Amino acid sequence: MSQNSIVLSTQFAHLLPLDGAWKEDITHWLTEDVPSFDVGGFVVGDAKKSATLWCKQRGVLAGVPFAAEIFKRCDLAVEWLFEEGTLLDPATDASAQGGKIAVAYVSGPCRNLLLAERTALNILSRASGIATKSRRVLTLARENGYKGIIAGTRKTTPGLRRVEKYAMLVGGVDPHRYDLSSMVMLKDNHIWSTGSITAAVNAARSACGFASKIEVECQSEAEADEAIEAGADIIMLDNFDGQGLREAAISIKQRWAGKNKQFFLECSGGLTEENIESYLSNEIDIYSTSSIHQGVGVIDFSLKINQN
Repeated sequence: MSQNSIVLSTQFAHLLPLDGAWKEDITHWLTEDVPSFDVGGFVVGDAKKSATLWCKQRGVLAGVPFAAEIFKRCDLAVEWLFEEGTLLDPATDASAQGGKIAVAYVSGPCRNLLLAERTALNILSRASGIATKSRRVLTLARENGYKGIIAGTRKTTPGLRRVEKYAMLVGGVDPHRYDLSSMVMLKDNHIWSTGSITAAVNAARSACGFASKIEVECQSEAEADEAIEAGADIIMLDNFDGQGLREAAISIKQRWAGKNKQFFLECSGGLTEENIESYLSNEIDIYSTSSIHQGVGVIDFSLKINQN
């Protein structure tokens, strides 16, 4: 299975509203980079120039709408040569020049090109790194016969959550809950603080109503049974080893078969690209891992003004 075959849609930009907080983020990013004077911009001035955005490393292109908005804010025109979600590989692409692929052409006042350059590259590099790792882990799971959901986590970088969750989607994985308001997740601290799984689930349901799912972190089959009985929608089997996970999943599903309780089983805790194969089982509905977005390498992009 090729990595490109994972992508179901490349129109992820349609998720973003026409205006809103994501554009405010871009204002903050640009302001952060030039809080007072831009001496470099003063040096080059407003002469009209064109530049090429290059990809210098194999990876999945992601973060395009964010970079495009950065260029727009800086009064620059941009022509994208690839759709978001495309796997770029300078080593094999026929259009590559000197080990790099032209991804876009950007034009406008020279000082504006240099103003937008680093912020746009940083966002593309970070987003593409996450999309690439997400695609790679999902591909690995599919090649090993897993048919369920591979998901990220809420362990995102403060201030960059929107970009990172977006990049997970471009990479083909489920972004999981977006924030504390998206879904109720009751972990060990919630259980200890309320006294029991049942008490925590009942309290959560009284506030979140029918429209929100409730997930409970469980350390044993007994805890899973209590959570299911209390009405939890998702049971997170946390920190089981591979064999123990498969045995617990089969046991739980057999025990609750035909009892009019609908629930998903999720596995989380310590999953990485290197060990996920040993955990995979189609008895588990969701595997969530922060390894697809936390501590992930970036994809190398550059923006070079054309000499003409």
